[in-house]
Amino acid sequence: MTVAALRREFPALHRRPGRPGPVYLDSACMSLVPRPVLAAMEEYYRDFPGCAGRSFHRFAEEVSHRFEGTREEFRRFLGAPSPSEIVFVRNSTEAINLVGQGLPWARGDRVVVTDQEHNSNLIVWQRLREERGIGLDILNLPDGGGFDPEALEAILTPTTRLVSLFQTSNLDGRSLPLREIADRIHARGGRLLVDGCQAAPHQPVDLEALGADYYALSGHKMLGPTGTGVLAARRPEFLSDLRPLLVGGETVAWSTLHAHELRPPPHRFEAGLQNYAGVLGCGAAVRFLRAHGLETIRDHDRSLNDRVTRALAGEPRLHLLGPADPAGRPSIFAFTLDGIDPTDASLFLDEAHGILLRSGMHCVHSWYRARGLTGNLRASFYLYNSAADARTLVTGIEELLDRIPAPGAS
Repeated sequence: MTVAALRREFPALHRRPGRPGPVYLDSACMSLVPRPVLAAMEEYYRDFPGCAGRSFHRFAEEVSHRFEGTREEFRRFLGAPSPSEIVFVRNSTEAINLVGQGLPWARGDRVVVTDQEHNSNLIVWQRLREERGIGLDILNLPDGGGFDPEALEAILTPTTRLVSLFQTSNLDGRSLPLREIADRIHARGGRLLVDGCQAAPHQPVDLEALGADYYALSGHKMLGPTGTGVLAARRPEFLSDLRPLLVGGETVAWSTLHAHELRPPPHRFEAGLQNYAGVLGCGAAVRFLRAHGLETIRDHDRSLNDRVTRALAGEPRLHLLGPADPAGRPSIFAFTLDGIDPTDASLFLDEAHGILLRSGMHCVHSWYRARGLTGNLRASFYLYNSAADARTLVTGIEELLDRIPAPGAS
């Protein structure tokens, strides 16, 4: 399917009268939703709006079958050993909290994160440090990309219980060598939790090959609806070790007025009525991605990023974040412009050229505050972006730089 034909599957890309664009370059925040995903959600509410696992009438049976079928879709998508290692949650934030709040911590246990983590993979560990006395160690990453294995080795201790970090950064698009990191923490008896939000939508994932013991992702970054996500585990016992965040309906095998027994994973973690339409929409998103090929999507992202990077390489006022080579940050082009506030730049690009991108600190406040920065701009590419989108971005940035003089210019 050509990019032009693919774009027709995304209603949000239709032009609005009197407005330029949209040139949507904010998929790292939230991806657009294709027609098959919208259809899957509508079909649930229209044709079988029942509760899974409760009643036995035709609506309930249909949604139960499709809900568990989506679990199998994600098992194959992530290379989990069985559907029982797939837990449906609201987003990756909930998935990370499920691991953080659910592990049986002992005072003195330690967690390692990088200095470039999303707030979702930082705040929970700060709270556990305050409430349960765990240690929190920060692995500083080189600003220009790359990874220092000796720095990791130096920070790991015999009491490091967990390393929790991104696979691909939402800040600058770099990816980490997870297999090497996993081997080092596993050699000490610890576990690896991976924030896969920026990786799973763009490249194949295999938990065993990566060595990821837990893997968190959000549906809204991979063509799915908001309020959907997954926590996947590489081994059944990794879920059995966790205490549920919530208990109640659907989490118990039986209860009396004085006791109860929890169901086995994953159902013990899925309390109450679930977001059936959202989960079925996520299943449609997974099928859509698999049909178009994750390797193809990754190569397409990188091609667009390369176009933009080369076109703007000679602009002295534009400064890239992360690796200089687009191959090291395929889906993300993060940058600052000398003398131009990121929010002002974002508003201009939208109003003048219909370019929708992200400005600010990208939920990684700690990284920016440590450097005294107020934020930057981030364009993120995905399968529905075209070469014309890349050209429009370049044109918009060049016009903005022409309009606003460089600092100190007369």
